[in-house]
Parts: sequence; C-alpha cells; structure tokens
Amino acid sequence: MFVLFVLMSLVVFTTIALGVIFSNKKVMEHVNSPVKVGKRTLGVNMVSLFGFMTFAILSLIPDGHVLAATTSSAATSVAANINPGLGYIGAGLSTGLAAMGAGIGVGIAGASGIGAISEQPDMLGRTLIYVGLAEGVAIYGLIISIMIFGRV
Repeated sequence: MFVLFVLMSLVVFTTIALGVIFSNKKVMEHVNSPVKVGKRTLGVNMVSLFGFMTFAILSLIPDGHVLAATTSSAATSVAANINPGLGYIGAGLSTGLAAMGAGIGVGIAGASGIGAISEQPDMLGRTLIYVGLAEGVAIYGLIISIMIFGRV
C-alpha cells in the first residue's frame, strides 16, 4: 500500500511539475503543437491515476476466506476485520465527483448568467439562483460523505 501511495504521489507531483513547465512561454515556443502535447500529457496522467485508484480499491477488498465464514462467531470476526478503507474511498469519491459536477454546472450557469446580465441587468437575481442550485450539488456530496463517515 505504501508503494501505491508513493506512485500516486509521483503522478500528482509530475502533473504539477508539467503545469509549471508548460506555463513557461519560452518552453511553449519550442513545442510544435501545444494542444497535442497537452492532450497526450493529460491522457497519460488520467490513465495512470485511474489505474492506481483501481489497484488501491482492489487491494482494500478483504480476502475471500474471511468472507466465507458461516458461524456467528466467525461473522463477528468478519465484521471486526473489514477494512474501512472502502468507506473512505466512497466518501472521497462522493465529495470529489459532486464538487467536479458542481464546478462544471457553476461554470456553465455563471457564463450564461453573465451574458444575460450584460444584456438585461434586472436578471441578476434569477441567474444567481441557477448558480446557487449548481453549488448545491457539492453540498449534497459533502452531506453524503459525512453520512458515510458516520458509519465507518
């Protein structure tokens, strides 16, 4: 598990380093096609990150012989041996995916709202409602993760 943590940290730090490198104008002048380089870099990053996440999830699943216990004493030992890591992953995914969805929704609603406000300033209240509804999705994800933490 430690190796997996180190590899995922390496992916994150590599992404940050590539962002810093590609934000330099001198470096971007020497790149023939920045769009292709960016797409390729993002693709490799996402594939490696999802691969590591899949491996982490599979490594947290308890052994099959532990789950095959049939007696009541064995069932209580199973309940004591189950790793709460899957609950933590579920809580993180619920918050993270809800926040990403809310960010997309706020971006779309905010851009449309600014366009509408520039033409008709009296529509400010209505556009703020739409942006607030999109932000509510992130709050729902946070509530779900708090409920998951309460069970773990």
